Amino acid sequence: MQAHERFYTISDDFRSPYARDRDRIIHSGSFRKLEYKTQVFLNQEGDFFRTRLTHSLEVSQIARSISSQLGLVESLAEAIALAHDLGHTPFGHAGGDALDEKLKQTGFKNGFEHNYQSFRVLSFLEKRYKGFNGLNLSFASLEGVLKHSYPYKKSFYSQEIDKMFKLDMHPSIEAMVVDRADEIAYMSHDIDDGINSGLISFDTLKDSELAQEVLAKVYEEGITEKEDEMFRYRFSSHFINHLVYSLLEYSREKVDNTRVLSACVSSNESIPIGFEPALETKIKKLKKILYQELYQHKEIVRKMYAGKKAVEGLFEALMDEPKMLPKYFLHQLDTRNKHRVIADYIASLSDRSAMSLYNEIFGKI
Repeated sequence: MQAHERFYTISDDFRSPYARDRDRIIHSGSFRKLEYKTQVFLNQEGDFFRTRLTHSLEVSQIARSISSQLGLVESLAEAIALAHDLGHTPFGHAGGDALDEKLKQTGFKNGFEHNYQSFRVLSFLEKRYKGFNGLNLSFASLEGVLKHSYPYKKSFYSQEIDKMFKLDMHPSIEAMVVDRADEIAYMSHDIDDGINSGLISFDTLKDSELAQEVLAKVYEEGITEKEDEMFRYRFSSHFINHLVYSLLEYSREKVDNTRVLSACVSSNESIPIGFEPALETKIKKLKKILYQELYQHKEIVRKMYAGKKAVEGLFEALMDEPKMLPKYFLHQLDTRNKHRVIADYIASLSDRSAMSLYNEIFGKI
């Protein structure tokens, strides 16, 4: 057989299972759509602001760095990080809340939950193989996404899921790393985006001891706030480094002990990945400030309200006339509940696709 006639020349996949998971996630349609899904600012607000895609990449980078230093499996942390937000709706949490309300109003008591939706994307909604649904990922990657944030057991999880994934047990340590990397990433980039947008300033963070400690590091470099972009960059860099190094220092011994004791730890046991209590308190204070001053800023609330109304309108319209669904979802109505199929379709949309469809049906919002 000539070389050009060969389809595969290596009998065994040269990738590790988790590297293969990562590649399948990156090449999925759901991953590409994250480019146009809201983090805090709508995608059309400007090229600079983070989207779900850039957020996922930042989480992945932080999770890989932490995993490397703790002797964990970097590719597993990377796969979980890249997939953890695949189930998010358009327009961020506002869109998810709207779908949750609409599903419950139509009798689907379980509503909508984005972590579970991410798991469903990976195990059911993506279709890449003839004989089965999903991306055919490893157990550890699926578990890490399903148990992305504590508490792991949700009231609507089936007994089958509970039995398979042992929801009373912590996930892998890599999954716990991703959870904290997610927290570090979104605090850092939301501050950066918020200040760049003009909705908040560093003065807004004057009551945050954590922010003031990081600002002191920037000032030590002789950089002032007049050097706007560089100042924000240096703040983000010091912020991430401070939290990563603090996490490593506090968690290393606990991770080593957990690794020796058992691969599975009861969810009643303390999580081995985290920060010292004093720093946890500072982080909670900073989150509170961001919630009050940025996430609840009138400009953000207005955009999210418009997004929420778009999701509500699309759900009602498609429930009334499901023939507007694309073929892939329309065919599922023969075997699945209508409201769940419609919710899956809306959740799969990017911000601009959802808004475009809404404007087509109802007129420009």
